[in-house]
Amino acid sequence: MGVSRAGYYKWKKRPPSKRDINREKMIELVRTIHEKHRTHGYRWTAAYIRINEHIDISENYAYKCFRFLGIKSETRHQIHCKPRKVRDRYPNLIYSTWETVDRPRQVIVSDMTAFKICYMYIEVTFYFDVFTKEILTYKVAERRGAREQYTDGLNDIVCLLKGTSAPVILHTDQGTVYASMAYNELIRDTNIVRSMSRAGKPTDNPVNEALNGWIKEELTVDFGIEGCREKRDFREVMERYVRFYNEQRPCFAIGYDTPENYRKRYNKGEIKCKGTFEKRELTTEPKFVRKRRATVLSESDLGNV
Repeated sequence: MGVSRAGYYKWKKRPPSKRDINREKMIELVRTIHEKHRTHGYRWTAAYIRINEHIDISENYAYKCFRFLGIKSETRHQIHCKPRKVRDRYPNLIYSTWETVDRPRQVIVSDMTAFKICYMYIEVTFYFDVFTKEILTYKVAERRGAREQYTDGLNDIVCLLKGTSAPVILHTDQGTVYASMAYNELIRDTNIVRSMSRAGKPTDNPVNEALNGWIKEELTVDFGIEGCREKRDFREVMERYVRFYNEQRPCFAIGYDTPENYRKRYNKGEIKCKGTFEKRELTTEPKFVRKRRATVLSESDLGNV
């Protein structure tokens, strides 16, 4: 890291900053007010502090304090709506443990993204390798709302994994095709294990969401896909882009290597399997909440020394 040992320990034993002290005071103030006024949420609490304590606090900051403390408003009102029934066809086997994936073909994600070009509306289904960020396969829909691109892509994945015995997690959202019996029947006798994001939680599949955004940006700016006027032109551009993406495009998440070369380096033994994925701890609590709680606890422990 380029830091001396003495400098590191001096930084580690540094006293809490003014910002840290103010944050702890604000968290304690929010906790105290909530204990006295449990019927109100973070917006009311923020307004109460601004009016009565004369402290400038935003609603967003109060919301983060509520999340950190794990509190929310309480009410005696009867809930008329029925609580959501758990209809998740398959459990979420990843949550926020994406960084623990430690080998190719261990976790594969899939999602559909749409392109609006001129008068055309084109749907493309991608299948990504989470470890290498490689596009394993992609399919362009023949018509809007088609289902074949999902199953055709899955058939490609099944063929790609033939001869392997290690379990492979296929993670998707709860789309109707991904949850259908016909789709999941294709992997019944394979080593593929299904995993699904929670309903209304796109952050449960951040790899796919991020890559879809980058792909659309590069296709538009660098490959001029908006100039396509026929679907065959779109397919040609997609084919060129996927070759570029897998073989030539440096990817930040894998140390500015290309996905194909990163996989080859792993197969040669240059990149070791760390065994972190099997030791992952699944939790629905957001990662930023856990990190902030750990930071505050460590700083409070240093203050007590």
